[in-house]
Amino acid sequence: MKKQHSHWHAAALFLGWLVSFGVLVISGAAAAATNSSTADHSKFKELQQTFKTGPDVTRACLKCHTEAAKQIHKTTHWTWEFRNPANGQMLGKKHLVNNFCTSVPSNEKFCNACHVGYGWEDDTFDFTKQENVDCLVCHDTTGAYKKPAGLAGHPAYKAMELPPGSGKIVQPVDLKKVAQNIGKTSRDTCGACHFFGGGGDGVKHGDMDSSLSAPDKKLDVHMDATGSDFTCATCHMTTGHQVPGSRYAPTAMDKGGARMRGKADTRNPTTCVACHGNAPHPVKTAQLNNHGNMLNDHTSKLACQTCHIPSFARGGVATKMSWDWSTSGKLTPEGKPFVKKDEKGHVIYDSRKGDFVLSENVVPEYTWFNGTVKYTLLTDKIEIIDGVAHINSFEGSPDDGKSMIWPVKVFRGAQPYDAVYKTLVMPHTAGMDDTAYWKNFKWEKAIATGMATVGAPFSGKIDFVKTVMYWPIAHMVPPKDEALSCQQCHSANGRLKDIKGVYMPGRDASKLIDIAGWTIALLALIGVLIHGSLRIISSNKKG
Repeated sequence: MKKQHSHWHAAALFLGWLVSFGVLVISGAAAAATNSSTADHSKFKELQQTFKTGPDVTRACLKCHTEAAKQIHKTTHWTWEFRNPANGQMLGKKHLVNNFCTSVPSNEKFCNACHVGYGWEDDTFDFTKQENVDCLVCHDTTGAYKKPAGLAGHPAYKAMELPPGSGKIVQPVDLKKVAQNIGKTSRDTCGACHFFGGGGDGVKHGDMDSSLSAPDKKLDVHMDATGSDFTCATCHMTTGHQVPGSRYAPTAMDKGGARMRGKADTRNPTTCVACHGNAPHPVKTAQLNNHGNMLNDHTSKLACQTCHIPSFARGGVATKMSWDWSTSGKLTPEGKPFVKKDEKGHVIYDSRKGDFVLSENVVPEYTWFNGTVKYTLLTDKIEIIDGVAHINSFEGSPDDGKSMIWPVKVFRGAQPYDAVYKTLVMPHTAGMDDTAYWKNFKWEKAIATGMATVGAPFSGKIDFVKTVMYWPIAHMVPPKDEALSCQQCHSANGRLKDIKGVYMPGRDASKLIDIAGWTIALLALIGVLIHGSLRIISSNKKG
């Protein structure tokens, strides 16, 4: 009887374990299906109204998030200004000339679709008004919130034809629905601007485009949508809406090691070293010639990205490598603008913009970089070297003790400049008014308007100059087994063949030294053989 009781007891324990396990599984599944947010915004009284405009939504947000707009007002996302602490240059979209869309001033209604605010269309915009901050553009989770070009940062509030005369109807955004479904930032919300900067998907950066919205592990091991699923904010760890990782002053070298959770650390958290440390490769001390140690030695001169991002534009989205404005303005026999596409459907010519060269799976170029980026500003006379003007340059050398070899995308172009003052210009390109280049195809008229907007002189004479811009490559990191092999750099025609100031075995071989070395080795071998022969002969005589 006692034995039978013990059997029943064991069965009951096993049944209890099964029930407990089932509860854990069910509760775990329920937890996974539950939104991680601690607030359901659809239940907030302030968001139960029908909103007419974006600023109306912001006013409702500020009733709870009282400090949010004030924080935004202090960010480069709001001001589009950045003072480079290394050289004092005032940078940011508000001031710079580039070699893709060229410039923002006088084109704000179109460019500022990517501003985190509402209504910035000229210099009368009030940067101090809190309701001008756009909360939804970064916190939308519906995917339905869009800010079309031409509306100065507003979404469509009613059905309208955009661009005018195109026949394309843009539908209004349901602001109430979006406001009730806001959440944390995501790759999609950041990518709405950063993937499409420069006039289209993947245009500028090359390592950021819409393929990173839901990438697989092969495209990006960190952002893998079914794996680690990093969002932009995972690395760009934001405090008070300040997003670290500025392209105007990126961190080239980080010797601080991995950041410790809970420990105060003012370093840039977006570096590879911040997570992986300065010796990221496993070391097995039992091995005599340790591969891990050799790789870790490379981290004193090579940025992690140099080996671990072998190519960019790998997700099926081509990036622009060249933009030639000098060929723009061609029209059909009927006097109409036109576009030309390649076999993959990429636009390679646009009457408004000129010729493009697009590429996928692009091998980066490489340069010494110490973290200082110098720009050619509107007031600077351009310096043409070998027929090319550098809009920006990555400073660095092998001898300054703070430079690393970095992978870069080099964006090449041709654009108008003032032929008398020898300065870059800011043309008024976008718009339906008669002075906009896309309307009249007259450079002098468009440039005169653009330069007057910023109060800069213009001689009235233009020419075109070839230009380059450098963009650091830091995204699209594949799994580690796809990192560069030794031979891809350590060879005569390897990736780093043009990098100066460092000796690289396999690349910097000298025939004279090789001959001398082999001669010495051969003489040593002959000496050993003679010595060995004499020893053998000597021992035989003694025998």
